[in-house]
Amino acid sequence: MSSTKQKSGNSVVRFIRDLLVIGISALLISFLLKTFLIRSFFIPSGSMQETLQIEDRVMVNQLVPNVVGVNRGDVVVFKDPGGWLHASPKPELDWLQQALQAVGFAPDTSNDYVIKRVIGVGGDRVQCCGDNGKIMVNGVEIDEPYIVIPQGEHSASGIEFDVTVPEGSVWLLGDNRYASRDSRYNQDQPGKGFVPESDIVGRAFVLNWPLNRFTWLDNYPEVFAEVPEPDKAAAKTE
Repeated sequence: MSSTKQKSGNSVVRFIRDLLVIGISALLISFLLKTFLIRSFFIPSGSMQETLQIEDRVMVNQLVPNVVGVNRGDVVVFKDPGGWLHASPKPELDWLQQALQAVGFAPDTSNDYVIKRVIGVGGDRVQCCGDNGKIMVNGVEIDEPYIVIPQGEHSASGIEFDVTVPEGSVWLLGDNRYASRDSRYNQDQPGKGFVPESDIVGRAFVLNWPLNRFTWLDNYPEVFAEVPEPDKAAAKTE
């Protein structure tokens, strides 16, 4: 009888031990993923509609751009390079929410990050707009199926611009083209609207919440397929 109780007690101890090991392992794996590979973010505004809606959650591949290069069409999350975001109080989180964010079980809800689509990479000349009201990259008009334009508008941007992207930087626009404070609106900031690749957290590759809208996020390579490589020499002399 005593032997049976001892075995039962040992089984309970082993069960609790295994649960602790599994729990700690899950937390460690999640923390490592968040730190080095994948991170979750919350969408606070409508600047990327219809691709992303307010309160959507996205998963971000943090290998971009340090391991995998950033490409035209990528939807990227980046730290505010200065002056892009209006100062606003940080959301109040209880201890559980803070802990879940720290280990990667909950999306980042801080006000320090922006999400936009890459339209131009280092050396590209990006203009608005061509004869047909479309954005031009290196002299080629691009057809953008992902953008939202208000009824009655025919241009891909309500603001004209003509820029050459410095090496190591990108030019970014929101998909909700007339309701996005993006590179166009920040040309008066120290960075002149360009975002250094070093400020990019990663590329958003999947919309994972809500589940009924789960989808892989496309970077539309066909949109930029006819865009020639930039004239690097010309870019350096700009």
